[in-house]
Amino acid sequence: MITIVDDNFSQLNNFLHEKSFSKIFILVDENTHEYCLPTLLGNMETDLGFEILEIEAGEEMKNIQTANQLWEILTEMQADRKALIINLGGGVITDMGGFVASTYKRGIQFINIPTTLLSMCDASIGGKTGIDLMHYKNMVGTFTFPEKIFVYPKFLETLPFKELRSGFAEMLKHGLIANKEHWNSLIQIHKLDVESVIPHIQTSMDIKQNVVDQDFHEKNIRKTLNFGHTIGHAIESLCLEQGNPILHGEAVAMGMICEAHLAFLEDLISEETANIIIENVQRYYPYLDISDFKDEDIFSLLLNDKKNADSKINFSLLSGIGECTFDYQCSKKNITESLNFYRKLIDVKL
Repeated sequence: MITIVDDNFSQLNNFLHEKSFSKIFILVDENTHEYCLPTLLGNMETDLGFEILEIEAGEEMKNIQTANQLWEILTEMQADRKALIINLGGGVITDMGGFVASTYKRGIQFINIPTTLLSMCDASIGGKTGIDLMHYKNMVGTFTFPEKIFVYPKFLETLPFKELRSGFAEMLKHGLIANKEHWNSLIQIHKLDVESVIPHIQTSMDIKQNVVDQDFHEKNIRKTLNFGHTIGHAIESLCLEQGNPILHGEAVAMGMICEAHLAFLEDLISEETANIIIENVQRYYPYLDISDFKDEDIFSLLLNDKKNADSKINFSLLSGIGECTFDYQCSKKNITESLNFYRKLIDVKL
């Protein structure tokens, strides 16, 4: 399903020649329109007609209003069930494009061409599509696999450093939950750049795909991919609600710090192991000031997490580096303590 393409995109072109699509729609945002679309169109070989669908960049665009606009455009352009949507972009584009494709006329085919590290290693893989509801992350969506995922690592050269760093958080997570060797390799990277990251992308993609293959509908082991996301998503949602959105990887990094400390408080890992994780994550990510966020507001969002059942917060917590539990319920006291632990880290950074 995942193919790393060469400079002339021959693998993509072979796929397009083998299939019988009626028309192609390429979904981009303004950034991928400028920096990535010319490369794709310059190498795409097809006699099919195609249309470019462009949305504004940013998580705040991942909502039902944008989805509705795209459904209307597809209808006006008479897209049928044999049409293909190519999602060219980061996590917002692949989440949004997959959701629109999987629901339009009860489902048309789509492929993902991720352009960010976050999307290459995580968001484009696994068949999760979705949009945000109000300020709740990915609250509405489907489980629908793309026909293919085509990865062109050179697209990473178009990224601002912050976007590259954002995706690196998911790679660190993959090592922490499933592959200690991967984690140890990643934390040897002293200068985070495209050249240092590319050799590790395949391993991260394989970890994600292997977990998904075991549990597509997230009934058990796939929940481990949410390590760092329970608290991270809550903080990301609060920032989005306040009109001050942060990058997903920044939120996940903060979440991994809190949840590593939480795993220590719950006696799942030693304090030494928790500190090793926390100190290494801190090396790459800026401190997020959550001093203005009230605990009750955070808990309100935690209670709406998709992994929950019976009004209980279910965490995915580490039981070691490279090992992760799921459906783990923590005491409110320890959750609060983990948040306060993070708040106090500012003293260390200053």
